[in-house]
Amino acid sequence: MDKISNAANYVSDTVKGATSTASKETNKSVAKDNNADISTRASAAKDAVGDKVDEKKHNTSADVNKESVKH
Repeated sequence: MDKISNAANYVSDTVKGATSTASKETNKSVAKDNNADISTRASAAKDAVGDKVDEKKHNTSADVNKESVKH
């Protein structure tokens, strides 16, 4: 039963990690956009950092769940 739960968590964390990656890349693009207002760029940069933290957290959790399924 734990393997099924870990497999489901692996899939969920992988999707969340991918979503965070996509959001991070979008925010990085906005932060680099010279045509955007400075406050918008600063907010996007801050959000990109938060997305990077979330990305790392989800990817690490996915790796742990993946290993748990193997054993």
